[in-house]
Amino acid sequence: MNVLIVHAHNEPQSFCASMKNVAIQELEAQGHEVVVSDLYAMNWNPVASAADFGNRDNPEYLTYALEQRLNHKSGTLAADIQTELNKLLKADLVIFSFPIYWFSVPAILKGWFDRVLVSGACYGGMRFYDKGGLAGKKAMLAVTIGGQPHMLAENGIHGALNDMLKPVLRGTLAYTGMSVLPPFVAYHVPYIKPEARTAIMDDFKNCLNNLDALEPLKFVSMADFDEKLNPRH
Repeated sequence: MNVLIVHAHNEPQSFCASMKNVAIQELEAQGHEVVVSDLYAMNWNPVASAADFGNRDNPEYLTYALEQRLNHKSGTLAADIQTELNKLLKADLVIFSFPIYWFSVPAILKGWFDRVLVSGACYGGMRFYDKGGLAGKKAMLAVTIGGQPHMLAENGIHGALNDMLKPVLRGTLAYTGMSVLPPFVAYHVPYIKPEARTAIMDDFKNCLNNLDALEPLKFVSMADFDEKLNPRH
């Protein structure tokens, strides 16, 4: 299996970075090929702009998704985008490794989504959800967060974590066709003792060694909608 880890933490000594390193070790030990995009180490540019395109359908007005489609077809995407897109298209599993910032992903990772999930390759037209361009691939979030489990439960102060992450789980990963595995969450990591961190890491190793047993999250199927995307009754 080809695995891509997209890592977005600005501290190389962080627990999140240690999780990334453990993922590399565990997955390689299983015989998988692992490629890492460490966005901060790469100095990844998160800003989607006209500079992303070597060719323009409309030089006077930037419609980003339409220019993505044209430049993907013509092979004129910016080199950094094309490199990441190639990694993504080769991968069978993508693990997104990051800390939760403001109920969401760090800006640098949001910029990776904006620039690399290219229209015409990852989605476009009626190619989304189970008909998306990335159908057949699996995705998983491996995240760290300061909150405790009871704070991120259905009736907790912040609500369920999966609801918090819906824009990523559904609106990004499932939308592009990926089969989304349940997130692995390391809770309260800035505040817990070393033995608790060790226990979390052991749980993460167990998760990585049992990926095939994980039940993907449920989202809509295009078969449940007609050609105008009205629900079928």
